[in-house]
This record gives sequence, C-alpha cells and structure tokens, in this order.
Amino acid sequence: MSSPLPPLILVSADIRELDSYRWHAAIDTYVRAIMQAGGLPVIVPALGEAMDIASLIARADGVLVTGSRTNVHPAVYGEDPTIAHQPYDHDRDSTTLPLIRGALDQNKALLAICRGHQELNVAMGGTLATDIHTEDDRFNHLGPEATAPVEERFANRHEVKLQPGGELANILQADTLLVNSVHKQAIARLGDGLTIEATADDGTIEAISVTDARSFALGVQWHPEYWASQTTDADPPSTALFDAFVSAARGEESGRT
Repeated sequence: MSSPLPPLILVSADIRELDSYRWHAAIDTYVRAIMQAGGLPVIVPALGEAMDIASLIARADGVLVTGSRTNVHPAVYGEDPTIAHQPYDHDRDSTTLPLIRGALDQNKALLAICRGHQELNVAMGGTLATDIHTEDDRFNHLGPEATAPVEERFANRHEVKLQPGGELANILQADTLLVNSVHKQAIARLGDGLTIEATADDGTIEAISVTDARSFALGVQWHPEYWASQTTDADPPSTALFDAFVSAARGEESGRT
C-alpha cells in the first residue's frame, strides 16, 4: 500500500538581482522547515498578475509567506513612501498579497512570517509602522547587524505574551514564548478580521490570526523557520508551529479552537 503524498506547500519568492540576472529566490531555512514537518515545498515565482494564482492555490494544500529584507510598498496601504520605508520588491507585493487572499478564499492553510506577517495585515486592510526602534516606547527589534553570524542573528532574544485561549496558545500550549527579532517594521493599524495572538512587552503585535478562517491562518513577526529547519529539539515551539501548519495542510487537526 502506497504512502499518502506529502502536502504541497507554496512558498513565496523574492526578486533578487545578481550577476545581471533577476532571480526568484526563497531562503533555504523556509523550505527545509517545511520538509522537516513533512511537507513538500514549491517556490512560487514573483510574477504577479502574469500567473493564474487562484488555479495555483487550488492545486496546493498550504501557503507559506516568508520573511525578506524588503518591505511592502506603503502605497499599497495608502501611505506616502519615504526613504525609511525602503527597500521594496514590487514584484513580490503583486504576488504575495493575492496569494494570501487566495489562500483564505480557498480555505488553505496559511503561515505568514516576518514580512509575510506584515503582508497578511496589509492584505486585510491594515497598515504598517516603519523604523519602530526610533519610537520612545519601543525597544530595538532590529537584532544584530546583518553581517553577524547567522546563529547570533536568529538567536531568541525577547519574550512575547500569548493571548490566553488563542489559536497560538492552543497550538503551543504556552502563555509566553522566547523569540528572535529581526525587523524594523511592525503592524500599526490591525487589519479587518484579524485577532492579536501575541504581543511584546512594548506593545508590538508579534502574532495574529484570521478570526473566521476555516483552516490554519497565522502570522508571526519572528523567525521560527530558523529553528524548525534544524533538529526537532532545537526549539520545540518553532517545530510545533510548523508541525501544526503542515498537519493542517494535510487536512488534519488545524489547531483552531
């Protein structure tokens, strides 16, 4: 008797310029985290309206929207661009926002990380704040310099409080969580139909869920994929989050209460 096929997980890509070529790229840790959890990752090129995104989603079981060094262009959420909002990736914006909305429309499992977490908020009508580390009431969420060793850059640094009885608390069976922090933007106005799942001590929204989603639909500001791409005991909450996501894509328990 043949084994069941692993769930097919679409992974968002960035556009990168290298050696005079344009590359559609996703970071290795995201695809490896999916594979560790038993999923089959497929990178989606950032081709925007040139693709039939609805048909693509129909053939998949879940969508992972990754982090990135670029930011959502502020015009997408009704604000004027400034130098502080840069850098941008318009091709990604035109792909990931329809990808998110399509996943929700088709009740596919959705996990959105870092930039993806912010994109989920924008896709639902919310806004973003930039350079939050310059605000008096916030601590520095930037993390170590980009040139720092990867194990230092993605080491867990600060605590977040999980919403009691929330989707994330239910999945992780925890009240608090120690997470890494590598971002300069954060959610400003929460999007319609979203629920706050976790916050940092300075009030930064660290995790959200889609309130009426019929499947797994979560966004987190930190980077669980770094830990989940390694051994299963490297950081158990990160592994548990990816396991829940891939299980939901497989059609099993989604973690929804």
